[in-house]
Amino acid sequence: MFFPERIKGIKPGDKVLEIGPGSTPHPRSNVLLEKKYDTEEEYNAQTGYNGTLNTKQQVVFYDGDRFPFEDDSFDYVICSHVLEHIADVPGFMAEITRVAKRGYFEFPTIYYDYLYNFPVHTTFLLKREEGLYYMLKSESPLSVFQPVQNLLYHSLETGHVDLVDDLKEYLFQGFEWEGGIRLIKTLNISELCYPAAGIRLNKKRSASVGAVIRKKVKGVVGKLAGR
Repeated sequence: MFFPERIKGIKPGDKVLEIGPGSTPHPRSNVLLEKKYDTEEEYNAQTGYNGTLNTKQQVVFYDGDRFPFEDDSFDYVICSHVLEHIADVPGFMAEITRVAKRGYFEFPTIYYDYLYNFPVHTTFLLKREEGLYYMLKSESPLSVFQPVQNLLYHSLETGHVDLVDDLKEYLFQGFEWEGGIRLIKTLNISELCYPAAGIRLNKKRSASVGAVIRKKVKGVVGKLAGR
């Protein structure tokens, strides 16, 4: 989770569900909902190779369809870095709003996958004023750039994360919601991007972005050449 400080709406007596907690569940979560995976490798890939979940919180496993809870079982639901793995966004969202009426979403934007193209990500998302836009990655031409993205993906695997840290406000979204969210299916990539006029980078940081990219690419190319 990149923006834990944005979770402000949990009240003292709230019962909190967290979906897909990975290895680091939120300390306020009462129940953790995790999908069943066929193999340990699939689990590790879907959770970003961040280690095994070790917690005293209640863990409930499900098959990826209907959540095993009654309507309105929770007051608040945390869903961080899960939606980008979901192909059926309307069905998944219906389950979330069935079991809770408030919560927090966090996910990578299209910019993140444009750079790194994670194989386990299936969906692009962006919250705009009018609703949550989504698009299946398979409906875009992104795969054409896979040979380019392989280098950048390898840079992230080897710990080159400065670029992500510098641009996290645009590479990820995190926001609270209440009552429900309007979903908008799109095939227009521009609707998944921030308007150019609305992008405001810190001058000191933006000046360093080019240098960061050059340094990361040079380091990765050097490692690949040395194989």
